[in-house]
Amino acid sequence: MPSLPDGVRHLAPQHRHPELLVGPTFEAGDWRSLGVDCPFVFRAGGRLGMTVVGWDGRGYQSGLAWSDGERWTEPDLIFGRVPGSAHRRHNAAITSLARDTELLGQGALVRIDGWYYGTYHAYPDAGYEAGSAVIGFVRSRDLVTWEETGGLLRPEDGAAWERGGLYKSWLMRHEGRWWLFYNAKDKAEGAWVEQTGAAISDDLVTWERVSSEPLLPVGPPGSFDERFASDPCVLQAPDGTWVMFYFGLAPRRGAVDLVATSPDLLTWTRDPEPLLKPGPAGSVDDLHAHKPSVIRDGDRLLHFYCAVRRLNEPVTVGEHATGEHRGIGLAWSEVPR
Repeated sequence: MPSLPDGVRHLAPQHRHPELLVGPTFEAGDWRSLGVDCPFVFRAGGRLGMTVVGWDGRGYQSGLAWSDGERWTEPDLIFGRVPGSAHRRHNAAITSLARDTELLGQGALVRIDGWYYGTYHAYPDAGYEAGSAVIGFVRSRDLVTWEETGGLLRPEDGAAWERGGLYKSWLMRHEGRWWLFYNAKDKAEGAWVEQTGAAISDDLVTWERVSSEPLLPVGPPGSFDERFASDPCVLQAPDGTWVMFYFGLAPRRGAVDLVATSPDLLTWTRDPEPLLKPGPAGSVDDLHAHKPSVIRDGDRLLHFYCAVRRLNEPVTVGEHATGEHRGIGLAWSEVPR
């Protein structure tokens, strides 16, 4: 498998922050008591913001944090459960907001008629990712109060590779249309496979898959994405090349962040070597370093990710326990001049 051109290798972070930016509270009743996941980083009003997903043993909910250039605020819950909803009564995980897609741009959110638009995914049952998740769409004028809009992307409307449920998505505007990249799993029992596809829409209501096959399928045996090719973050390089940051998972290896490129958003070439691997034993990411969100900040290309380390002893919070410490990590590379 060929590697990407040398000019893309600067995307691999050379530096890594030794501590989590945001982590779990391990406090019973808190929406992020057991873990923090799925960073999405952007700019709004000149400020650097980040949505995150919290896990409390029952399901996912979503929060918002801001950076002052030195540290991040504690995230506030902005998108929670809706008891009467068929799909949001247990889970409400915001995973992307429509933003500037330039790789070396500011990452500013796109505003349409005064609205910010985003995506979420939700599992129908209580418990860890229980049931086949759908992807929904939301909008907000202030990034705090959200309302649902458009339709739902459902796994049963797609091909066999996505019938097990839909996962993290990436919403963007391109040539006047909405594009939605997302990963999904098949219905295999036990060790399912996750792959990445895309759909397009003019109105966020009616969606058309661009292909019946995944655009980024899992890699060959022995590759870092042999089982999962997931969580797309799609940006455009200055030369027009599209770059997809994503994470891979393979048996007996921790999850890693990888990259693929495309001239047209449809045909993708992956680099077999990870951009980011788990760190040494005892580090914040000694188990997994994955789920990328990338943004430029001055002369640095910031690579936010979900950092997971093993706990020596499980932590019990209320009725739930965890054997890992899951939060948001940061790595970065230098932007070439």
